[in-house]
Amino acid sequence: MSTRPSAQAATVIAVLAALGVPLAHAASITSCTVTVAGVAFGTYTPMQSTPLDMNGTINIACTGITGRNTVTIDLGTGASNSYVTRTLISGTYTLNYNLYFDAGYAQVWGNGAGTSVEGSATIRKHAPNASLPVYGAIAAGQDPAPGSYADTILVTVNY
Repeated sequence: MSTRPSAQAATVIAVLAALGVPLAHAASITSCTVTVAGVAFGTYTPMQSTPLDMNGTINIACTGITGRNTVTIDLGTGASNSYVTRTLISGTYTLNYNLYFDAGYAQVWGNGAGTSVEGSATIRKHAPNASLPVYGAIAAGQDPAPGSYADTILVTVNY
């Protein structure tokens, strides 16, 4: 069996090239760099009746872009090891919060695998830069000990 393309296939390619129709090239990206402006919640008032909402930003700059590419941005679970509720920590004390795709705080930003509350941001790249908002909310009705709370979230860009 021959591995050469058939004469008919070769003719179609030649006709498309002769008509000035560009031949499809595989899309690719050489590299991407991520910078993050984290979600800084500020002061949480114990037992407050509404969530404390703040925003951050994920900036992506890619190089070597050819064609249209799909890029997904995954956020890790942080200290909680769960997307259902993430946890800010101050020593042995915790404060529940989460990160979202949308300003309505309905879609938890995770890695797109597992439970129905997880998702992964997807962008179609044919330009070198993208800026994505991250919506954060600390749940209402918590009574944390005074202190400075933090969590570290791993941002993964797949291209």
